[in-house]
Amino acid sequence: MPVYPREELEEMVERWLQANRDAEKEGNWPKHLGPMYTDDAEYRWNIGPNEEFVARNRKEIEEWALGVQMEGFEEWRYPYHRILIDEKIGEVIGLWTQVSPALREDGTHYQVEGIGGSWFRYGGNYQWEWQRDFFDLGNVKALFFELAADGKLDPAVKRKIGKLAKGQLLPGHERPRKPPSFGKKLKGFLAMVRIALFNR
Repeated sequence: MPVYPREELEEMVERWLQANRDAEKEGNWPKHLGPMYTDDAEYRWNIGPNEEFVARNRKEIEEWALGVQMEGFEEWRYPYHRILIDEKIGEVIGLWTQVSPALREDGTHYQVEGIGGSWFRYGGNYQWEWQRDFFDLGNVKALFFELAADGKLDPAVKRKIGKLAKGQLLPGHERPRKPPSFGKKLKGFLAMVRIALFNR
């Protein structure tokens, strides 16, 4: 037996897609997407081998994931290409692309190459209780570098990148463990390289 009727999950997806369209139109993500989460919902994504974004309730989702994290991305679009629904376990996967409003000289939009997506767990009452985003971090960084080089990176995004570069975590960012120290290992590796190259 399905956890939720297929029709209910399909309706949830339609409501979600419309809320995304409304958020993109107004540039207001908390207003339109915030109500789509349960009070105790969790929303997370990975930012490399030792950093994770986590919002553990609707308030944090609205303030951090849809607020702070979306500063500088108010005019970006995130069109969905495919939605997969599993009514037996009440989960949904949506595949999307990140598209900047900025245009290249050839008239095409700057956009993140590859594919991104969101994995949702439905919590009833037309709300998500859990969401995990996934995307190619390397492609995101490459696009930011390109936008910066062309003078088209939003100032708000520059400020956030600057904080991260200084080791300052943004709200919701966590480091599960202490970053590894490569000092001794690097010296040992370089010593092996020298031996391999010069002592043959």
